[in-house]
Amino acid sequence: MLKEKLKKYTLILASGSPRRQQFFKDLDLDFEIRLKEVEEIYPPELKAAEITDYLAVLKANAFEGELNANEILVTSDTIVWHQNKALGKPKDATEAFEMIKSMSNSTHEVFTSVCFKTNTAATVINDVTKVSFKDLSDEAILYYIANYKPYDKAGAYGIQEWFGFMAVTKVEGSYTNVMGLPTAKVYEYLSTLD
Repeated sequence: MLKEKLKKYTLILASGSPRRQQFFKDLDLDFEIRLKEVEEIYPPELKAAEITDYLAVLKANAFEGELNANEILVTSDTIVWHQNKALGKPKDATEAFEMIKSMSNSTHEVFTSVCFKTNTAATVINDVTKVSFKDLSDEAILYYIANYKPYDKAGAYGIQEWFGFMAVTKVEGSYTNVMGLPTAKVYEYLSTLD
């Protein structure tokens, strides 16, 4: 289906995330991976999807002048937005604990933006999912951090792991968006390409 339609393009995923790479495989897309180190710093006045939009474009711009006519570069960024602030990846166990504890017995939002860049243009799409946690004990949070080390995950948790099965009471919106890629929206966008 879509793989056939995109035959004339080379899809490049600029993400080291094993989850995003697996999603592209599971969507039955042919792609290659190209990585660049990008310092993920954004203007402090940005909020919610503005942050992820900015960072997805920032990651794409690192490849400026390097794309061939038939190449489509895909970059993305995910944050957890809670109590009017962004929760990125925790630096250590203390920060991870503070993040998870702050989300206990409440609902937060997960924003993911995806930038599709060619040698002539860039398009950004984004998605938001609301995730509710039950009231979490310190013991459960500490167990999760010690055993799963969620330092590569925005908001210090993976919904697809033990924590998600144990803590999440409600998801409103795309489940895959919480894992780092709104797959239905990505597929839909790629389907519109000629």
